[in-house]
Amino acid sequence: MNLPPLIAAVESGDIVPIVAIVTAGFVGLVWAVLSVVQGMRRDREREQSRREIAAYIAEGSMTPEQGERLMNAGPRTSDD
Repeated sequence: MNLPPLIAAVESGDIVPIVAIVTAGFVGLVWAVLSVVQGMRRDREREQSRREIAAYIAEGSMTPEQGERLMNAGPRTSDD
C-alpha cells in the first residue's frame, strides 16, 4: 500500500522523531522572531535617546560636549 510518508510514520509508530523535528523548528522560528524584535526595540530606544539629547543641546540645557559624553556612555554593542 502506498501511503503518504506522514501517515505511514504514524501507522508504524515513528511519530516521535517527526514531532521532535517540528517542535525544534517551531522553537527556532520563535527564537529568531524574538531576537529580531529585541534588536528593533533596542535600536528604537537608542534613537529616541539620541533625539532627546539633541533636543537638550538645541534648547541650551546641555553643552554639545556633555551630549557627546552621554551618547558615548554605556556598554558597547557589537553593531556600534
